[in-house]
Amino acid sequence: MNRISNITASDKSAESAAHNHWNSIAKPLGSLGLLESAVEKIAAIQGIENPDISRRTVVVMCADNGVVCEGVTQSDSSVTAVCANAIADGTSNINVLADTFNSDVLAVDIGMNSDCKNTKLINRKIACGTENIAAGAAMTYEQAESAISVGMDIVGELKNKGVNIIVTGEMGIGNTTIASALSAVLLNLSPKAVTGRGAGLDSEGLSRKISVIERAIAVNNPDVNKPIELLAKLGGYDVAGMVGLFLGGAYYRIPVIIDGVISAVAALIAYRINPLTAEYMLASHISDEPAGKMLLDSIGLKAIINANMRLGEGTGGVMLLPLLDGALSVYNNAHRFDEISIERYTELK
Repeated sequence: MNRISNITASDKSAESAAHNHWNSIAKPLGSLGLLESAVEKIAAIQGIENPDISRRTVVVMCADNGVVCEGVTQSDSSVTAVCANAIADGTSNINVLADTFNSDVLAVDIGMNSDCKNTKLINRKIACGTENIAAGAAMTYEQAESAISVGMDIVGELKNKGVNIIVTGEMGIGNTTIASALSAVLLNLSPKAVTGRGAGLDSEGLSRKISVIERAIAVNNPDVNKPIELLAKLGGYDVAGMVGLFLGGAYYRIPVIIDGVISAVAALIAYRINPLTAEYMLASHISDEPAGKMLLDSIGLKAIINANMRLGEGTGGVMLLPLLDGALSVYNNAHRFDEISIERYTELK
């Protein structure tokens, strides 16, 4: 955990060089909008004017949540293992998209109930699922720290293998309940204001989910100013692992892409632990869950995609990669003002 205090700011001179590079391209200034800003941010993270995102990996944190016993989901916890195995075997939704966009996928058991025999599933298990947050703390403070460290360690391992951009993903039945509980506290809003239907609840199920979250917050009495303690009381191991991915991205200087609402709540917790992490995050899309945009706003990030997605697994995050590839193709290959007889645009103040 000492790594967290050693996080430093991204390279603003590289960001400025990338901005000037964009302005040398023969097109209206800023005309690729948020994509230009994203390229500049990646340049700042990597400390170079010409950033490289050719080696990419989606890290899917897989874990179970004790709150499932409260009837807050359409599926039971056994589905987590089935889906995690499919991701490890390369047959799930995220794998299809990752193959299309030239990305590797890692499935990590950070807290599943079952002990899977699949050798392709990376075993970093902290415990066999969390406790029921409606009855008490999800995990101990030490377990939360251990899960964060797992995420940071994985970033370091990927950096050593030459990976230069990471997409966050998760798989865990019940984790939208966890994300909503954390969001309510982090955003200082009622559970009703931040809770959606998740993978598919009817109105009765949604009401029950909100009631369970209200109980969980009352029982645990979390302190918003103590983010790791908050994570221990209301979180999940998948969320904690992604907190580690975001902190690790900042420490090891690798851009990390936020996926949907569960990833975004992990990003906000990482930001509350160390605000410099925001300089290393890229927001992919605005989740269709109620808290999605509010979480990103709290970090000061703008998502590039708005398509009402809520699939999870990192699917929304990986969708950002082809847009970044397109922006970089213009950045690296388009003609410049000094190559053709067009007067350079000037910035209007």
